[in-house]
Amino acid sequence: MEFFTEYGEASQYQIQEVVGKGSYGVVAAAVDTHTGERVAIKKINDVFEHVSDAIRILREIKVLRLLRHPDIVVIKHIMLPPTRREFRDIYVVFELMESDLHQVIEANHDLSPEHHRFFLYQLLCALKYIHSANVFHRDLKPKNILANSDCKLKICDFGLARVAFNDSPSTIFWTDYVATRWYRAPELCGSFFSKVSWSFCNTLCIPEMCKSFRFVYNFFLKSCKFSKYNFLCQDTKTYLGFYQYSITHFP
Repeated sequence: MEFFTEYGEASQYQIQEVVGKGSYGVVAAAVDTHTGERVAIKKINDVFEHVSDAIRILREIKVLRLLRHPDIVVIKHIMLPPTRREFRDIYVVFELMESDLHQVIEANHDLSPEHHRFFLYQLLCALKYIHSANVFHRDLKPKNILANSDCKLKICDFGLARVAFNDSPSTIFWTDYVATRWYRAPELCGSFFSKVSWSFCNTLCIPEMCKSFRFVYNFFLKSCKFSKYNFLCQDTKTYLGFYQYSITHFP
């Protein structure tokens, strides 16, 4: 399989199979011939073709380079081209995980409460660490949470992450796209940001993990109604009162 371009370090890795494809490129499982360790190599094609994609990739690398936590995926190596003129594709070597939480949820209809608690514990530990560093993932969803058969979880894909340097809310919308819509905090529809916003996004993984995705869908529809009436995050009492009203009248 043609995976590597002319990279001097390519001989260190033996490609086994492609485990994922997307608009960004390809992810392949490989073996490090120096250590015998199995790794995942993300190949991003034509990294400089679109400035926004290049910035996103650079941001993910910079954030993950600084974060070290058992429940966050680790960058093991970044393969460099022989010369700058030949720098078109980029290869990032990660630790290899078997699947993601979305596939685990879809494939297992008999997850026990103990599974849910263990998943939730790992997720909250990772989020506590990330938020303590004033980093916000901004696109946390089951597909961005890697999983192993031993129930180990690791958060990945920090391409939309941002760093906040103070605790004050920001009314500036950082990008046009913020969080997958089904996991988006309601107030983000009104371009309002706070730490609570991202905590809300994160907690929406929980009902899906417990096979209650209908809750997420219904809540999103109600959130759109809230935004229409400008009730979101303007006044907490009014917000909660209108939410209680919506539960009663829009079951």
